[in-house]
Amino acid sequence: MSSLADWKGVPAPSAQVLEGRFIRLEKLDPARHADGLWQALEGPGADPKLWDYLPYGPFKDRGAFDAWLDNHAANVDPYFFSVIDRASGEVQGILSLMSIVPAQGRIEIGHVTFGAPMQRSPKSTEAVYLLAKESFALGYRRLEWKCNNGNARSKYAAERLGFTFEGVFRQHMVVKGQNRDTAWYSMLDSEWPAIKAGFEQWLSEDNQRDGGQVRGLAQCRSDR
Repeated sequence: MSSLADWKGVPAPSAQVLEGRFIRLEKLDPARHADGLWQALEGPGADPKLWDYLPYGPFKDRGAFDAWLDNHAANVDPYFFSVIDRASGEVQGILSLMSIVPAQGRIEIGHVTFGAPMQRSPKSTEAVYLLAKESFALGYRRLEWKCNNGNARSKYAAERLGFTFEGVFRQHMVVKGQNRDTAWYSMLDSEWPAIKAGFEQWLSEDNQRDGGQVRGLAQCRSDR
């Protein structure tokens, strides 16, 4: 067992902006982001399955949506970011760092809520990359991803992104009047350098050409 005798914990997240190639993450500010998020998440063309496994939504009333955003923005755990498309300046989704335990070096990416223009695009991958990069740069030892065990899309995303499946907590929660068995995934600081290099190769200009990828993310990661 490795010694952690000198471990002193790590700081809580405090970044206001994280810059990427395709997107930037800005700390959620309803005054600037609410209109764009309403359009992206509840407007015409919104993903009809977006809210299926989230503990809130869908929102048919703008007032309830704004109250939901205000509550998120007031919290430091979860610590929410809005996703801004660099090309258009549009706000296209939100996600958070959560379950933040600085004393133990443990943190989670969660509340991932991406509008249709982000899904199956480099933007969604880069959003997770930026939060993972920030978490490990702060010194966190463990990054988690959790989802409803019935949520095939989220489970596929976790494995594609480089998280390791750890198991299922049965009857873990009750969400929207339904039982939730929770699938747990993690990524460790010792694994991050190779995973980070895979992300950066996948996101590079050499790999993202004419709106498509040359090599898949898992393939880029296996090259490391």
